[in-house]
Amino acid sequence: MTTKLVDTPAQPLTPEEERMARAKDAWRKKVAEAFAKKPAWKGDFTTISSAEVNPLATPDDLAGFDFDRDLGWPGEFPYTRGVQPTMYRGRPWTIRQFAGFGSARDTNERFKYLLAHGQTGLSTAFHLPTLYGYDSDHEMASGEVGKCGVAVDTLRDFEVLFDGIDLGAVTTSMTINSTAPIALAMYLAVAEKQGTPWTKVGGTLQNDILKEYIAQKEYIFPPRPSMRLVTDQFAFCARHVPRWNTVSISGYHIREAGATALQELAFTLRDGMEYVKYGVDAGLDVDVFAPRLSFFFNAHNDFFEEIAKYRAARRIWAKVMRERYGAKSPESWKLRFHTQTAGVSLTAQQPFNNVARVAVQALAAVLGGTQSLHTNALDETLALPTEFAAKIAVRTQQILLHETGVANTTDPLGGSWFVEELTNRMEAGAFDYFRKIDAYGGMVEAIEAGFPQREIMDAAYRFQRALDAKEKLMVGVNAFTDEVPEDRVATLEIGEETAAEQVTQLHEVKRTRDGKAVLRTLHDLREACRSGANVMPPLVEAVKAYATVGEISDVMREVFATYEEPAVF
Repeated sequence: MTTKLVDTPAQPLTPEEERMARAKDAWRKKVAEAFAKKPAWKGDFTTISSAEVNPLATPDDLAGFDFDRDLGWPGEFPYTRGVQPTMYRGRPWTIRQFAGFGSARDTNERFKYLLAHGQTGLSTAFHLPTLYGYDSDHEMASGEVGKCGVAVDTLRDFEVLFDGIDLGAVTTSMTINSTAPIALAMYLAVAEKQGTPWTKVGGTLQNDILKEYIAQKEYIFPPRPSMRLVTDQFAFCARHVPRWNTVSISGYHIREAGATALQELAFTLRDGMEYVKYGVDAGLDVDVFAPRLSFFFNAHNDFFEEIAKYRAARRIWAKVMRERYGAKSPESWKLRFHTQTAGVSLTAQQPFNNVARVAVQALAAVLGGTQSLHTNALDETLALPTEFAAKIAVRTQQILLHETGVANTTDPLGGSWFVEELTNRMEAGAFDYFRKIDAYGGMVEAIEAGFPQREIMDAAYRFQRALDAKEKLMVGVNAFTDEVPEDRVATLEIGEETAAEQVTQLHEVKRTRDGKAVLRTLHDLREACRSGANVMPPLVEAVKAYATVGEISDVMREVFATYEEPAVF
């Protein structure tokens, strides 16, 4: 297997491009003379990531640009223009709104509300105790039960969560990482109870543990056993759940932590490459598991930078999968991704401005060729979204799909000198980061050395300095502010009675379940963790016996230990 990097070298200018370059130099002199007489209306024309922007793109900016190699046709290598030949003319993107709060019953009702108003796929948020492997009656869960996601302790909660929802007819995305194999086991157990064969079950686990060490910090176990859990799911799903996307490699949280668009692109794709390496090293055929890898990107405010990021991502992934990892199947080359508009861009000040921000961000995601999309609600910077705000977010997508015409043509910005030049710069910058990470020995080693963490920390600090100095403006925050604050919008509140009810139900499950079956299945799980056997079969049996998230996680803590992050300065 080759490990060479495969970025495209610069090509010499053609005579016509040289002529154009000279003409552009003359134009730049005129611009400089104009600004000498009257300065520009602002001093900073960089992107939100502080990247320089070409003030006027022309053919010479694409020296050596080759249509077949660099752009191509939609649905064909290198997929710059999209992974499907028909794109949205053949199938609209999936409207997949993120939902999860309070009890399983509360979230089930929100799922049905969103489906009734045009959502076409489910997306599940779990509360922090579940993400960290604690039950709702654990002291670490105090004050957190149901607050920022649905409370899940046992299979009983999953049964209620998907009550009345046919898991063979809807796909579900689950934002969960360290405890992702437990959630997958519960989902499969519910499907089995519904009579749905696992071969018909479709959906996505986020399951991206590398980005947890980099950005979100919801890890439990050290990196290497965590990667083993991921590859166990690769092997299990390839054999038993072929329509399941086993990992959604997530740049979203990397960006939310303060990364630039380029850092989001580079670190996300390099995380994906690391999963591929670990899968191959575990003895798996790359073309068996790679087609079920998916990605999850942020849609931030800088319109063209975001579009270029998505287009570059597809081209880079196609290259590295074919040329670095030797994948033979076109399905392994295709980068498919979900997008969520930027939560970090939402403001508590003048919150109705967030509707405009989200619409622009969503349009960038669509023009960039996303396969599914979540649009944030206007109140998500304040609390979990109300039904009113969630419906506006869904309607935003429906307006884009049905009223704007953006679904009528494939890659409408393809061939734009500006967009193609920005796409090329994104690609080149990503390969620069790949070289740096490869020098550490891989992404796990780079994380252990604190490299991506430092890069993001520095970028976040630079952006905050720019906001403080008003070099970058945020409407309603450091510019165009109101002397009299607006009235707060109505927000959703999760009362403490939710925790009490959840704990009562948890104790009832423990009282009525078969205790011997729980002990037996947890023993089998412990042995699988120790021996190196695939953990998924004993996990499925453990959740069927109504072992709790906390009990299962404790077994894994016992075998794998827990991770403490090194200090990064």
